[in-house]
Amino acid sequence: MPHWSFAEMQEAFGFTLEEYMYFGGYPGSAKLIKNEARWKRYILQSIVDPAIEKDVLMTKRIHKPALLSQLFRIGSTYSAEIVAYNKLLGQLQDAGNTTTLANYLKVLGEAELLGGLQKFAHAPIRQVSSIPKFQVYNNALKMVYSSHTFEQAILDRKAWGHIFESGIGTYLVSQAFVHRFDVYYWRERDDEVDFILHKKGSLVAIEIKSNAEKNTNGLDKFRQMFNPKASFIVGDGGIGVEDFLLMDISKLF
Repeated sequence: MPHWSFAEMQEAFGFTLEEYMYFGGYPGSAKLIKNEARWKRYILQSIVDPAIEKDVLMTKRIHKPALLSQLFRIGSTYSAEIVAYNKLLGQLQDAGNTTTLANYLKVLGEAELLGGLQKFAHAPIRQVSSIPKFQVYNNALKMVYSSHTFEQAILDRKAWGHIFESGIGTYLVSQAFVHRFDVYYWRERDDEVDFILHKKGSLVAIEIKSNAEKNTNGLDKFRQMFNPKASFIVGDGGIGVEDFLLMDISKLF
């Protein structure tokens, strides 16, 4: 069963789009969003700690549990960003090597907490060796570590852009589980596409645009190189975000 979608949180609790992007899709925390301190305590104590200390550590052999917890916390704050493992090594205690971090990120992804999207490429070896794009499975896991309040986040355009993209990403990785497709990102030099969906040879390219300043040159370049079945913008100048979050993703293929 995937994390709750925007449609489910809207129907059950009256969440607005902005509330879903910030507070995520945990039904147990919905009544606490007017008190952010209590909301954060609930997410940490009732969701994060049990998920890592029981679900993960009791089912997997983890030699450095403190490192896994650190990776989850730091990786969650970077959700929707492409970050090299080498950059993380300096921020983690007893980090070991990049192979350990990659293995721990895979474990967190299997638990549907935090994943690392690979760069799309026709050659599988290039995908496996690519720099990961961190992606939480529920935006509450990103925002619980944020120093921004809900009101501050909405007013900070740069911060909201990352929150917005991460929120779309949570929907895509959940839908990938339901409809059995893969999610990647794509980047070549300065050209980038936020999400690439792949299923049985068909490609769908999706660019997230939270404000008019973000260019879409990467989407044009990707179309020329890979000829996807569909390519479009979600957000400013494209498909409305609510419409996208309520659509049947499987029909794109």
